[in-house]
Amino acid sequence: CMDSITRLKLANQAWVQYTLDRDPLFFEKLKDGQHPEFLWIGCSDSRIPADTVVGTGPGEMFVHRNIANMIIHTDFNMLSVLEFAVKTLRVKHIILCGHYNCGGVRAAMSQQNLGLLNKWLRHIKDVYRFHHVELEAIRDEGKRYNRLVELNVVEQVHHLAETSIVQQSWHEFNSPHLHGWVFDTGTGLVKEIMSLAPGSSIEDIYMFDFGQPNVPLPSSIQRQARR
Repeated sequence: CMDSITRLKLANQAWVQYTLDRDPLFFEKLKDGQHPEFLWIGCSDSRIPADTVVGTGPGEMFVHRNIANMIIHTDFNMLSVLEFAVKTLRVKHIILCGHYNCGGVRAAMSQQNLGLLNKWLRHIKDVYRFHHVELEAIRDEGKRYNRLVELNVVEQVHHLAETSIVQQSWHEFNSPHLHGWVFDTGTGLVKEIMSLAPGSSIEDIYMFDFGQPNVPLPSSIQRQARR
């Protein structure tokens, strides 16, 4: 029988042929660069492929994934993706998408010793601690678990807004818009939990001072300055 890797390569060839049949110039256009409107920050879980979930194609969405869709301010991988997406690609929307039945969130609710993963899940345990009154009032464990998934999304969207990367772009370009979603693995639907428009209010302690916005000079003044 066909091995798994061969199956993937054959599927790739079939996809290329299907794509060329629909648009013979597709790959010629694709190689010229990317101009995505969206940055998707989601979970590494194999059941939630970003492009498939929302029906986007190559070049339409910049993607970063990690365990439990976390925004950790010492994670230089995530920060590099965020900075490139915001400052170079100028994405208009950042979608932070969690999902129900998330193994990372489930593990964070437990007292399991998971080695290195403990360090990562510690941040979700913090979310639980911040919201423990609400969570522990929910008697049904499954509903409490789902609510922690949602609250984790809320916290991570706020963590995005707390970065100097996002705040500076809000200050200079009035972009991007931040969205917090949860994907339901049982229905395939996404649920919007929250959103933050550019310039939304956040706690003062997290705010950075960028001075006055960069307002382009009128073209007549620019021409005089170049003389």
